[in-house]
Amino acid sequence: MIYTVTFNPSLDYVVRVGEFTLGNLHRTEEEELFVGGKGINVSTVLNQLEVKSVALGFVAGFTGNEIIHQLNASGISSDFILLDQGMSRINVKLKSEGHVETEINAQGPSINRSKLEKLYHKLEQLAEGDFLILSGSVPKNLPDADYIYADICKLLTSKKIRIIVDAEGDLLRNTLSYRPFLVKPNQEELEKLFGQTLRDDESILRCARMIQEQGAQNVLVSLAGEGAFLLDEFGHIYRRKAPKGKVLNSVGAGDSMLAGFLAGLLHSIEGHPDCKEIQEKDYSEALSWGIAAGSAGAFSIGLPEADTIHQVRQQMNLDSDFY
Repeated sequence: MIYTVTFNPSLDYVVRVGEFTLGNLHRTEEEELFVGGKGINVSTVLNQLEVKSVALGFVAGFTGNEIIHQLNASGISSDFILLDQGMSRINVKLKSEGHVETEINAQGPSINRSKLEKLYHKLEQLAEGDFLILSGSVPKNLPDADYIYADICKLLTSKKIRIIVDAEGDLLRNTLSYRPFLVKPNQEELEKLFGQTLRDDESILRCARMIQEQGAQNVLVSLAGEGAFLLDEFGHIYRRKAPKGKVLNSVGAGDSMLAGFLAGLLHSIEGHPDCKEIQEKDYSEALSWGIAAGSAGAFSIGLPEADTIHQVRQQMNLDSDFY
């Protein structure tokens, strides 16, 4: 089973206006409401690809109830911890003619130690071979916030859970010694992690190798419209270019890539039922589906639907390139 953890889920209110001028009154031309948060995004795209998952995390207030309601309506299983105070956040995504997309993200409710311990208890029930996705930021008011994901990795060390970390800075760095199954930085996150500008493939690969040397079993580096690198546990390096298309949305494309990667990996493993261990060829298939889903996300207004992902996958070269 796949489990996703979202510490700070949201309702994403996406509005589109014509020409935007600061200080003026604007009336929306279109508006949509989505359930958001990186882990939830992964669960949503997995659901499109008919891969079951359970969304874990924390919700509060009437917005938290709406998050659960929308997930249930979409057929996505969840097991959130209800917080006693505050409300789950509403994030505003403003899109307008001739302007870059503007986001205003709320802070979200506080999580106390007793509620955090409830999450840890749920995670201790996971079984060997399960996938656990730790994705996005955590509230800074938590004690030792930058070690939360590392604490979870430590808690599950003996259970042989395949842990995937999609986070920034120290939140990611502190997990590496626990040998997470996969980490998924993008180029900007790599640059911040190592404090340098990465101008070419060689510099990106150098930093990705350093992450792998520090403990990550597999490193997936998303490069937006340029595709992705994958450094797998067998010592192979794959480089895939993204297909061309009209970019309509930049939000959630990385989450879509992660969901596609996992769906492709599971599909490939199921193709050799006599051996449930991951084989070398499985990672090539996973990367192809990751690129397809991430690209489909960029070509869609919201998170991609299954038909779009499959169409993009069919347009792609079926073979991954070794670097």
